[in-house]
Amino acid sequence: MTSGVIRQYYRNGPPHRAGADVSFADLVKIFGFNSIHIGRWVTGDEQQRAANLFFDALCDLQLILQVPAQVISLNGSLALTYGIGGRPGVCAHYQPQGRILALAKNAGGGSLAHEWFHAFDHYIGGKMFQPPVPANQFASRCWLKSQAIQPHPLNQLLQQSFRWLFLSDDGETESDYFARCRALDSRFGQLYLALPEEMAARAFEHILQRQSVKNSFLVSGTRQSKLARLGAYPSEPLSNKLSALWLSYFQALGRALSRR
Repeated sequence: MTSGVIRQYYRNGPPHRAGADVSFADLVKIFGFNSIHIGRWVTGDEQQRAANLFFDALCDLQLILQVPAQVISLNGSLALTYGIGGRPGVCAHYQPQGRILALAKNAGGGSLAHEWFHAFDHYIGGKMFQPPVPANQFASRCWLKSQAIQPHPLNQLLQQSFRWLFLSDDGETESDYFARCRALDSRFGQLYLALPEEMAARAFEHILQRQSVKNSFLVSGTRQSKLARLGAYPSEPLSNKLSALWLSYFQALGRALSRR
């Protein structure tokens, strides 16, 4: 198997590093991550290349969302691991306990945006509802359970996005996207693609891949992959609505934080 840090990743964004190398310690310093841990089998060369890839991808994410660096680390609450443990067949995952975003050494590239949105979905669950929801709950799942929303313009934007994700235009039945994901789960004998947090993360990464700033280490596979051809990502009309809502949300969040 070709190592994930040897593979070439396409990007067209600005030169955030001006051609210089960065370290994982730089990511902690600049973005404020709680911690970053690297697997013992990651060589020095692999670690250097991975640090550059992470840095460029996270800077591109920050650029697309128009937010301060602290948002990328979710106000210092998010930890990263690279090349540690992992699950068979899983190239990346988010672990709510410990708030850990983990990418595998050999296959994690392209999954960063998906897993970052899981982390955001989890983090914002503690801010969006009243009374506060249990610590391990995702906002997307809580919204489907009709948890009361904490009044705030930003929360209203998120609520609208969840409405379009999960409900039909009239709000009376499930959305076409939800029905399509449930049908795929039924076909494969699983309950995964129709989980609310998975639907939301796939929608987010798909929106990112549609932006003019491209970075295949940050996100890939939402347009031409087997999963995309099966219909596991939102349609173009739904993606347009979600893009307007989510980008407006993060831009408004960025403006609010910049004024502090």
